[in-house]
Amino acid sequence: MEAAVKQLWTAADIAAWPKGGDGFVEAFAKGLAVMSAFEGADGGLTMAQAAQRTGLPRAGARRMLLTLVALGLARQSADGRFSLTSRVLRLGYSYLSSLDIAERARPVVEALSAATNETVAVSVLDGAEVTFVARADVARILRNRLSVGSRLPAFCTSMGRVLLTQPAPDALRALLEGTERPAYTGQTLTGIADLMAEIARVKAQGWALVSEELEPGACGIAAPIRDADGTVVAALNLSTNLGRTSRAALEGDLLEKLLAAAEGLSAAGG
Repeated sequence: MEAAVKQLWTAADIAAWPKGGDGFVEAFAKGLAVMSAFEGADGGLTMAQAAQRTGLPRAGARRMLLTLVALGLARQSADGRFSLTSRVLRLGYSYLSSLDIAERARPVVEALSAATNETVAVSVLDGAEVTFVARADVARILRNRLSVGSRLPAFCTSMGRVLLTQPAPDALRALLEGTERPAYTGQTLTGIADLMAEIARVKAQGWALVSEELEPGACGIAAPIRDADGTVVAALNLSTNLGRTSRAALEGDLLEKLLAAAEGLSAAGG
């Protein structure tokens, strides 16, 4: 189950931004805010909706939208609604192409998926969420298909718990306290103390298994990918369904293959 879409910057976030100056270009920031407002907006946005999502005056939102159209990053339909164009993907690709781990991980992810007949992915931490940077999908695990760029909550996913072992305890607690932690299923851990203890356990054992906390029947195992200094920079994850794969298999042969692949990716970065 994919988590509910959360806008990158809310209207409250934007209102708290600093005023323009030598170190902050306000107009540029507002343009990015309008772009982020399209997230989860099926069918596009009207000017009024863009203004409402960003907290910008309607006239300001209009200027930003028309600028995006002029740059080829958005289009306006006959009924006045705006939608982003595929050209926006080139901005995201600039990030992915600069991320060494995504390029190195792709063949490893594909090979591990083929060897296990399971969905395999690499993700990085983005605030309180994980973002997929590489993925090989067998198209049968989760009801909602995920892809490179998709995000999931960190607190209740195996890859998220691996990535959350990196922050210091005080920083981790602050992150969890500032994060919405809905109970997606009856198995979801939501308490701060419970999550802190589980993440500490994951850090000690070197891998995470999360079962049915995000979606009934769905289970994932994950292992850290480390840089040359030993810092956790990404997580390698294998997802399956408990109706097909036993927990014993997950903690046996599949985990062994996952740990070997993660170790190889870590060594490649050293």
